[in-house]
Amino acid sequence: MKVFKFGGASVKDAQAVKNLKQIIELENSDRLLIVVSAMDKTTNWLERVVIAFTSGEEWKKPLLAVFDFHRIQLEQLLGKENSTASESLDKIQHYAFTFLEQDENSEYDFIYDQIVSLGEILSTKIIAAYLENEGLDITWADARKLVHTDNTYRDAKVNWKETETRIKDFWSNEKSHFVITQGFIGGGEHKRTTTLGREGSDFSAAIFAYCLSAVSVTIWKDVPGMLNADPKHFSNTSLLENISYREAVELSYYGASVIHPKTIKPLENKHIPLYVKSFKEPEEPGSVINDNTIEDSKVPSYIFKSNQVLISISSRDFSFIVEEHISDIFKRFASHRLNIQTMQNSAISFSVSIANQPSQIQDLLDDLKKDYKVLYNEGLELLTIRHFSEQIVSELIKGREVMLEQKTRHTMRILMRGQKLQ
Repeated sequence: MKVFKFGGASVKDAQAVKNLKQIIELENSDRLLIVVSAMDKTTNWLERVVIAFTSGEEWKKPLLAVFDFHRIQLEQLLGKENSTASESLDKIQHYAFTFLEQDENSEYDFIYDQIVSLGEILSTKIIAAYLENEGLDITWADARKLVHTDNTYRDAKVNWKETETRIKDFWSNEKSHFVITQGFIGGGEHKRTTTLGREGSDFSAAIFAYCLSAVSVTIWKDVPGMLNADPKHFSNTSLLENISYREAVELSYYGASVIHPKTIKPLENKHIPLYVKSFKEPEEPGSVINDNTIEDSKVPSYIFKSNQVLISISSRDFSFIVEEHISDIFKRFASHRLNIQTMQNSAISFSVSIANQPSQIQDLLDDLKKDYKVLYNEGLELLTIRHFSEQIVSELIKGREVMLEQKTRHTMRILMRGQKLQ
């Protein structure tokens, strides 16, 4: 069996769903598990609903708009005579409104997971109804009953043993040629919905592939494959036709947006190749990630992250920054759920850069200032170059103010301010 994963852009509307059908019909594997994200910008829309709800602002109209959008897509796919599918949407809508009106749990992350997760439920219900109507042998599967997690809302940890048991049992009892399920979501204790973190649908595909020892995983994107740079920031990009699992992990860790950082390891453990292909040109080869390391260093890769903050932390007295200080600082970053991008220490200071998340950063700064002297710079840009050359680096940083620079044998990271890269 194989696993296909379709992201939001590849199922953004009714026409995209029809394209999905054409792609899966080209596949000649024995069975196909299809992992699907929420349609288009649904996750963002539902996030705004949660923010409005928790802020005491108007949330009903934005939430209703989400369901209206999905009903339009359903009607375009199945016409007005779609009572069963329409009834499913009605039930999901009723749940969403009832939950927000009656649930007494005020924890933001908990509310987030119960509401934002509905995007994947809506998309898979619509797509399954359409494919069934088109005569395909398909079953809708509820990932909340298959991917078992803890109750760390918005960043749930997978219980691999229980998840593998559940998925294997389901797969052995389900005989449909096509099975469609949701990415991004799982089920925690007390039947509460959890999410695996933003862009977690790729990770979901890897979870299913690992548990079922899939032949391969294919992620369908709106790009021709894995590129060595983001076209938004670099005008000349190259396709990475074949890279290793290790290289993919490095790129994703540094911020490459094509593959979720947690996706690679389960596939590497079972040597399952990962293909990244374009849903616009499904017959093109795209990129493959596997055990082959020969091609890794042939093409330099550039990862650009804007809106970064550099924080410099030093002691208030005359003491040096030592291990116990750094340990305490790390604990504070973890408690505020902020991920460190770069770090550098001297005898008297410890400097880190992080992505700018204003409310969380302000809370962190207030916390740190209780015991340390803190300075920070905003509006910075972080450039990571894999397999760099000094000539390339000098060209890219020309005319820029470099705030922090780190270099290893294969990777260079530069935190700077200045004009946008071209």
